[in-house]
Amino acid sequence: MNAQLLSTRPEVRRGSCGAAANPFEGQHRRRLLKADLLTVLFWASLAGAVALWLADGGAAGFSTPAGAFTALGIVAGLAGMDLVLLMLLLAARIPLIDRTVGHDRALEFHRKLGKPALYLLLAHGILIAIGYGMAEGLDPVSESAALWVLVPDMWLAYISMLLFIAVVVTSLVAVRRRFPHEFWYAVHLLTYAAVLTALPHQFSVGGLFAEGTWQRWYWLALCIATGAALLYYRVVQPLAATFRHQLTVKRVVQVSPGVVSIEMSGLRLDLLAGSGGRFFIWRFLAPGLWWHPHPFSLSAEPVQFDAAGQGVLRITVRNLGRGSAQLASLRPGTKVAVEGPYGLFSSAARSRRHVVMVGAGIGITPIRALLESTPFHPGNATVILRGHSESELYLGEEILELCRQRGATLFHLTGSRPAGVRTWLPENSARAGHRLASFDPKIAEADVYVCGPAAWAQNVLEDARAAGVREDQLHYERFDW
Repeated sequence: MNAQLLSTRPEVRRGSCGAAANPFEGQHRRRLLKADLLTVLFWASLAGAVALWLADGGAAGFSTPAGAFTALGIVAGLAGMDLVLLMLLLAARIPLIDRTVGHDRALEFHRKLGKPALYLLLAHGILIAIGYGMAEGLDPVSESAALWVLVPDMWLAYISMLLFIAVVVTSLVAVRRRFPHEFWYAVHLLTYAAVLTALPHQFSVGGLFAEGTWQRWYWLALCIATGAALLYYRVVQPLAATFRHQLTVKRVVQVSPGVVSIEMSGLRLDLLAGSGGRFFIWRFLAPGLWWHPHPFSLSAEPVQFDAAGQGVLRITVRNLGRGSAQLASLRPGTKVAVEGPYGLFSSAARSRRHVVMVGAGIGITPIRALLESTPFHPGNATVILRGHSESELYLGEEILELCRQRGATLFHLTGSRPAGVRTWLPENSARAGHRLASFDPKIAEADVYVCGPAAWAQNVLEDARAAGVREDQLHYERFDW
């Protein structure tokens, strides 16, 4: 059967949850306010960099043609460097950013800033070479060579530019898909080297950030704050979480062919409760595995065993490559390093009382954890699981039991998609004209969580938009990198 109703929505009487105020309205309003504040801070940092330069007499450079090229080059460099530091902050996994826009969207914006930052830095170098060359009677190439040889720290700026170019090129989707994630990740770390090699010439060449200027204090504060955020949230916090929870592999259980659940025991796991749907980065400290980070969501809420905080948590993974395939052979007792939780695929993104959760393949496992933890009244949740067959509806029995306990409606959609038709539905449902609203008529007033392969998920999201679901009600967890 392609579409199977596995639990019945109970009748909801007026005066209970049907007439209750929306408990997520305040949370949603605060999150939108924080998003607006972050946007203002973003533009203010760019405006501030240029305004401080003007306040320190930068406009005087426009009095001559050579000075105008030099001044434009300086403005381009200031804006480009400001964007680079903002990119680093977006990738620092700062909780305020993560819980406001989500990890995926923060990294998406991070990637979008890459090209503008590179173009501005290239313009900086070219315009400076033209301006200095005009003032000294040299062509831009000769002036660039002279700067390399004669000006202290300038050679570091050229190396920085080459590193930025390498980072942006390897970040292109068409390029990075040709290499393993580890190779791309290692190359991407060159961003830090690029920033470090760019800093010396900013403070030593031309007196732009001379002592006593507001510019100097602004850039020192921005650089120090960015470095501190990266160090704390990318290094200190993960180490602290690893020592705090002391996770070890308890057992590995096969769920279906190519899919295993990894159960881990640890301490103070109550601190991770309510993270259903959010993902962690796991490092299994075994030979050949310790250096490989795995971003997986919990597939069940942490369970506490005793008052001392001893408990167990679980992730469910599918063999999608050499790295994930090795996890099936993990031995009990293997130590685990953990970072997170990250992302906004959780109750923190809720804005409506009604909720619809749609999962496919291994994307079903975060849906299972979210179903367990997100609050809703009986009759106010619909769960849709999609797979080619029943065996691909991972953790289906657990989800069925949760739906029965919590009063959610569950659909199993199995079968192949119709050839030549862009849809997320199996063939019989698609031919019958079913849409997302066919499974939940109230979907326009619901938060919709979607988790699964990228192309399939985009089809679900398009269907949701067509049903009247607004963008702020759509919550999607990407699996690509």
